[in-house]
Amino acid sequence: MNAFLVRETPMRTMIHATLGLLLLVFNGAQPQEKKMKLNPLSPEEKQVLLNKGTEAPFSGKYVHHKENGVYVCKQCDAPLYRSSDKFDSHCGWPSFDDALPGAVRRQPDADGRRVEILCATCGGHLGHVFTGEGFTAKNVRHCVNSISLQFIPAETMKPQKAYFAGGCFWGTEHYFKQAKGVLSTTVGYMGGHTKNPTYKQVCYENTGHAETVEVAFDPALTTFEAIAKLFFEIHDPTQADGQGPDIGDQYRSVVFYTDDEQKETAERLVSLLKKKGLKVVTQIAPAETFWPGEEYHQDYYEKTGKTPYCHFHTKRF
Repeated sequence: MNAFLVRETPMRTMIHATLGLLLLVFNGAQPQEKKMKLNPLSPEEKQVLLNKGTEAPFSGKYVHHKENGVYVCKQCDAPLYRSSDKFDSHCGWPSFDDALPGAVRRQPDADGRRVEILCATCGGHLGHVFTGEGFTAKNVRHCVNSISLQFIPAETMKPQKAYFAGGCFWGTEHYFKQAKGVLSTTVGYMGGHTKNPTYKQVCYENTGHAETVEVAFDPALTTFEAIAKLFFEIHDPTQADGQGPDIGDQYRSVVFYTDDEQKETAERLVSLLKKKGLKVVTQIAPAETFWPGEEYHQDYYEKTGKTPYCHFHTKRF
């Protein structure tokens, strides 16, 4: 262990672990082993990310870092903060006045005074959040350990994709296109067995496909979780094999995940909705070949000037 780290005592570490279990119990959750790809950590990184230690002030490499890009979790690579939300607080640690939507989780610190912030994906310790200090207009300071982060320059970041089926793809695309960080959308078909299907085949033949929207998004501006939350709010996830007046298997509700992180996020959101009393029927399935739909279906409402007839934004999170 390098001297620049403030060590945790065995008793403090035990208190942290016990508190974590108690929070799970009070929240009605059960500790689960998650199959998540995690990066190997050095002893110094483990002391902060796992044992909730703190690096010494002004010792981290990102304290005065100014480059354009996004900061991700050192342990799981989940995007956490935009460089545009970083500011100089002169406190000795990287400071941000906002996090990417759904990327950071807050919980009471073991000291009983502060609020701890953790990576919402892997639970790694990031630091603490403070309010009311007046540094920026948002009046929030995420005080983050440099060692908990990894920086990805903007020029090296590639758009990510997500796939959702939730009724007529005209309506879902309409709302996705308006979301922050979404670069492009394409409507099409996924989840069936017919290659390169036509709209007529999907509607009248047993292709097995669902009307699907491919969403390309900038991970420096938004997250899969934020887009998935929007998905669950712009359609009715409790309606099986249909959406509003559109009835049929091609209108079923599905999250087609591209990796384990997307799968886990979708499962967690479904669990949250069920705890709220919703009888969610949304399927969570691996993404398959996406077949783009006919040109006249693309940007349908934008082309026609009409508005969705069976999709409405209902706040659920």
